[in-house]
Formats: sequence, structure tokens, C-alpha cells
Amino acid sequence: MTSTVSSDKAYEEMAALGAGALWQHLDNLFSAEPTSRAVPFRWDYRALRPYMLHFADALSIEEAQRRVLMLVNPGLRAQSATVTGLYAGIQVILPGEQAQAHRHTSNAFRFIIEGAGAYTTVGGERVHMHPGDLLLTPGWQWHDHYHEGDGPMMWLDGLDFPLVNSLDVGFFELHSDTAQQATVPDDLSSRQFIHGRLNPAWVSTRTASSPIGNYPWTETQRAFESIADSAAGSAADGVLLEYTNPWTGGPVLPSMACRIQRLAPGFHGAPRRHTAGTILHVVRGSGTTVVNGTELDWAEHDILAIPSWASYQHRNASRTEDALLFSYTNEPVVRAVGMYREQLL
Repeated sequence: MTSTVSSDKAYEEMAALGAGALWQHLDNLFSAEPTSRAVPFRWDYRALRPYMLHFADALSIEEAQRRVLMLVNPGLRAQSATVTGLYAGIQVILPGEQAQAHRHTSNAFRFIIEGAGAYTTVGGERVHMHPGDLLLTPGWQWHDHYHEGDGPMMWLDGLDFPLVNSLDVGFFELHSDTAQQATVPDDLSSRQFIHGRLNPAWVSTRTASSPIGNYPWTETQRAFESIADSAAGSAADGVLLEYTNPWTGGPVLPSMACRIQRLAPGFHGAPRRHTAGTILHVVRGSGTTVVNGTELDWAEHDILAIPSWASYQHRNASRTEDALLFSYTNEPVVRAVGMYREQLL
């Protein structure tokens, strides 16, 4: 190539060779602060629930394998993500249905919204579901669901498959049987570990994921009742509690931190932002969360997306009742690479 070739022609020829000019992309590659493709958004549970029930009747569990409504952020449709790196969906199972056993690289959990009488079997342990329970499925664990009760059972699915897929490390496998066989007593992991800081000394295996299959709502409720109004909590998040791995004291899953918070009557939080994408689920109450200036009014069982580095501010609309919010974030991943940052505004 000689100097008589135009720059436009040079760019074209370099592109054919798989090369590009960094100086043309610097502004997009290195921004002054994070710019998320995810947008603030609220999914209205009351509006979505009729569609869940419609497909519960119209689509068999055998056809669907998992009957789930995906909560896809308008800015992340190509990734089927709710916030960067994380996914949320609402799953329904009817009485007598058996969801096929499978496993995948992605870490997952279920936060139970409504219903009674269903259980999931994870790694040979049957774990029974009740509203408000947090059930874990660490990556590559066999899991299936069965409903032996009455009425529909619905829960929030949380997975990190957008992160897994972005790294090209995802695997998936169907079990040879529709349901796996139980190999330990039902709910054993919860009964062994849910005793404050008292852990079973005879269990020698230490894992990055929590060994607890179910963090029952009864224990969460007991914690909030014990704390009552004795602690002021966080200026931004009220009384915020984290579900933890008893072996490490850290997050329940290597890629997701799960928390639950109580906003006292009339709570008006301080604005805050951090570099972890967050998904919120309203367990109880009503209020507003202002995200980057966008007001998201929420009611019981709604789901919200708060993108990374977006400012947020919670308000409890009630002057007499608490509001309870469950949340999960990709904070463990962001911290692991040394990029977590937070700021009260």
C-alpha cells in the first residue's frame, strides 16, 4: 500500500483483514462512567398472572419442559436478560405435574410467590416450597419439580445464564429419567444448617455455593421480628439482610447475592448507586422506587430492574405497614474482579 491510498480505502482494507482503528472507537470503549444497556423497568405481576394461568391450561408441562414467562429488559432482548448478567422469570406448575429433571452450568434459585404442596428435588434432596422460601440450585446440580398439592404454584426464577452465555461456558443436559430419585431425607440441608451460626461439624465438604437447599420464610420472618425497630438499618435500604453461605459467610451462590429488606412505614430512603445490576421482587407492600429519575410504582409481587450504576431511592407508600423487598445482584462477580463501587448521593 502506498501513501496515495485514501484513509477510507485503508479502513476498508483493514476491516477485510480483521483489524480496526482504535482511535475511531475510544469514546465508545472507555466511557467516563458505566453506561448500561439495561433500562429501569417494572413487571406488573397482577397483569402477567392471567397469562401464566392461560398457558398453564393451554400448554402441557411435557411440551414446555419449564412453563416460564421470561422477564426480558427492553434494552437486553438479544441476551434474554433482565439486567446485565442476570435473568428473572416467573414459573408455574399445576397439581400432578412433573417437570423434567435436567441440569445446567448456570446457578439458579427459586423465590416462592404463591401456592402450596410442590417440591423440587436438587441433587437427590426433596426441598418443599412455601411462599417466601428461597430455594437454591447451584450450577450442574440435577433438579426437577413435582406438585402434589392443590392450585397453581408460582415462583420467581433467578439465573445467571446471561453471564454464562457471554463467557461461552454453558452446558446443559437432560436426565435419563423424568424425575430423579431422592437419596437423602426431605429438607435435610435446611434442617442441618438453619440454626443461626451452628453448623454440622461432621460435614467436611466446603463448597463455593451454599449447602442449604431452602432458606425458609419462617426463619426470615423470625429474623425481622427479632430485630423489630431496634436497628435503624441502612439509610438507603432500610433493614437489609443477606442470605449467606454458612461455610464462607459470603453470598449463597458464586455469581449472585440474595438479600431481603424491610422498609418501615413511611420509609423514604437516601439515593444510592453501585456497580452491581439488581433485580427486586416485592414480597409485601406497595411503594415507589425512583431509578435514574424514573418513578417505578410497585405493588405486591411486582419485579423491578435496577441497572448497574443507576441511582435508586426506595419509598414505602404505607404509613402503617412494612414493605418487604427480595433482591438479587451480580455483586459477587463484580467484586471478584475488583470493580465494585458504591456511592450515597
